[in-house]
Amino acid sequence: MTDTKPERILTTHAGSLPRPPRLGQLHSRRFKGEAIDPAELAREVDAAVTEMVARQAEAGIDIGNDGEAPRESFFTYVQHRMSGFGGRSERAPMADLGRYPGFFAMLAKLYPLDGVSLLAPPQAVGPVASLGGDDVAQECRRLKAAIARAGRPFVEAFMTAPSPGIIAAAMGNAYYPSLEDYVDAVADALARDYRTILDAGLLLQIDAPDLAMERHTLFADKPLGDFLDFVKVVGRAINRALAGAPLDRVRLHVCWGNYEGPHDLDVPLADIWPEVSKINAGAYLISMANPRHAHEVCCFEAGALPAGAALIAGVIDTTTNYIEHPEVVAMRLEAAAKAVGDPTRVMAGTDCGFETSAGFQSVAADVCWAKLKAMSDGAAIASRRLFGGS
Repeated sequence: MTDTKPERILTTHAGSLPRPPRLGQLHSRRFKGEAIDPAELAREVDAAVTEMVARQAEAGIDIGNDGEAPRESFFTYVQHRMSGFGGRSERAPMADLGRYPGFFAMLAKLYPLDGVSLLAPPQAVGPVASLGGDDVAQECRRLKAAIARAGRPFVEAFMTAPSPGIIAAAMGNAYYPSLEDYVDAVADALARDYRTILDAGLLLQIDAPDLAMERHTLFADKPLGDFLDFVKVVGRAINRALAGAPLDRVRLHVCWGNYEGPHDLDVPLADIWPEVSKINAGAYLISMANPRHAHEVCCFEAGALPAGAALIAGVIDTTTNYIEHPEVVAMRLEAAAKAVGDPTRVMAGTDCGFETSAGFQSVAADVCWAKLKAMSDGAAIASRRLFGGS
């Protein structure tokens, strides 16, 4: 997606980075419907993006972003940019947590949801459509300006946008006759944002945890076939929203939920990959650092990646404060390169974001930056082994 034949393993991440406390508070208040000062929010966002770009550069990130600082979460922010949302959804918790009530109680004690709750977002109460604002274009301009001020430290820059499936699955449906109709309406609304990001010269990352996580949430009590039908609906909607887009500028992020938990009800990657791989993208960012999915690197053997596509291997777990040893990162990248069969088609990434919604962090901010530095150091080790050189 960047160099035609890169001579090293490039580093990136999944999107969200730790927000400064004051910014997180403003996002949380706005999410809850409280009045905030837009000028203060803009100042806090500007400062946060500037800092995040500098910290990514310091950590050795090659393909960076704005840390999702302008947004309250990776998907609920659309309530401010689209019509049709109101009230509150009551999203069921992940099914694996219900199997272990002792762990669920511990989790609730450790992480009180006093920030932006992804389990209680607004729902669709009317026709969902883009309000046609300048928000995404402004985010792109702000990121590019921060990169310029930092001396252009990145090889590339990316901007995230949600999958229509995560919005339709998590932000309940109180309007559309079917889930498919809801997905299609959201995809039509998101198409404008997708195009705006690409037109700004940035890579577009579509965040689609729905393609894996909804198996143990919305579809927890349904047959696997029903869930795979949902994946097909979302895949078709994404491809339609990307019509005419340069696919080498698009990357797709798939994960099983960015939370520490048992995850023993996660759908295997092998079950979903045949459909996920049909979604048009130049790179696929897949969670593979966590204990439940590390073995699934083998799924990319025997030409499983679409022709010309890259694998952004998750080599950093975003739910633990353990800092991965660079040698562990290197081993994971070498395993990915062996599976894919070509190290030029592998990049280093994180399993997910570090603060997917304002106020919810499993990893302390200073540890986050150390983990990114460990990823860069590990990528350098793997590059020497895979490409040669000093």
